[in-house]
Amino acid sequence: MRYLDEFRRKDLARAWLDAIRCLGVRARLMEVCGTHTMAISRNGLRPLLAPLVDLVSGPGCPVCVTDDADIDRALAVALLPDVIMVTFGDMMRVPGSMGTLADAATRGARVQVAYSPMEALQAARREPQSRVVFLGVGFETTAPAVAAAFLAARKEGLDNLFLLCLHKLVPPALRALAETEGLEVDGFLLPGHVSSVIGSEAYSFLPRDYGIPCVVAGFETLDILAAIHRLLMMQGGKASLEVEYSRAVRPQGNRKAVETMYAVMRVCDAAWRGLGVIEGSGLALRDEWAEFDAGRWEVELPDSRPSRGCRCGDVLTGRIKPAGCPLFAVTCNPDHPVGPCMVSSEGTCASYYLYEGERN
Repeated sequence: MRYLDEFRRKDLARAWLDAIRCLGVRARLMEVCGTHTMAISRNGLRPLLAPLVDLVSGPGCPVCVTDDADIDRALAVALLPDVIMVTFGDMMRVPGSMGTLADAATRGARVQVAYSPMEALQAARREPQSRVVFLGVGFETTAPAVAAAFLAARKEGLDNLFLLCLHKLVPPALRALAETEGLEVDGFLLPGHVSSVIGSEAYSFLPRDYGIPCVVAGFETLDILAAIHRLLMMQGGKASLEVEYSRAVRPQGNRKAVETMYAVMRVCDAAWRGLGVIEGSGLALRDEWAEFDAGRWEVELPDSRPSRGCRCGDVLTGRIKPAGCPLFAVTCNPDHPVGPCMVSSEGTCASYYLYEGERN
């Protein structure tokens, strides 16, 4: 625990908080990553930083930003005969127009929760008579591992492993946010996991084109406080891109991981909850992998619609905090989620409900 404990020292946390307060700078900052949101809530940082620093959440939870139409397609594919759907656990309870994947399982669908896409590869080996579909959800962090599983399947000659690719790219979403009219954000706390793959230079356009200060941060208490201090130091001066999480993030990222991702996938447009369709913000299978693309299968789809009254999209774009949604902690809670922001382990509504008091 040596390399974690040194980033959790309470005396140093108090020192950072004192340094932040001494600056006397007021700012509204957005933590883009859902893991940051959970860490901030779990460690009680939001009230400690108020009223000088107002932290709002961004579209950094891949489960949460998945569009309703994409969830409906996943449900339809899961219900096809001879299909085994393999996905991460958070996706099981995300509601679509036809229910959830958990509901589909009660209606006979074979849905398997996995920790790794390699488990889908194992299922394809084990049941060659079935069509095994991996539901690929995540940002640049998880996409290379999914691509690696499909490269391994091709090497083995497996022809029954398919991908329903809902992966998304973070930088285009940040550009869309920066161009959103009325966005009141004085700086971005940028994601550490994604940045370890794509590199910090992927965000250089934010200070250059939009004058928004940015800091790539780790996930421990001292990481977050140090990054916030850096963002505050840039207020009123020249915006720049800085890396607090230098122990894991390099300017150019992990080139091997990126090459693996693009060996199987290509950039495409994608729909984001709260942001709409963003050009070049998604990933799809390359044309030479088209025969393994479950997204091309013909399925009957309903007219997709968001859950009535749910304002998850507004939470994901910093327009409101969870308490601004009329359903929060009333009809929507972790046991009975109405929207994905209450489902996911990285969801903003779930983090507020669990750690910050139901009505905060």
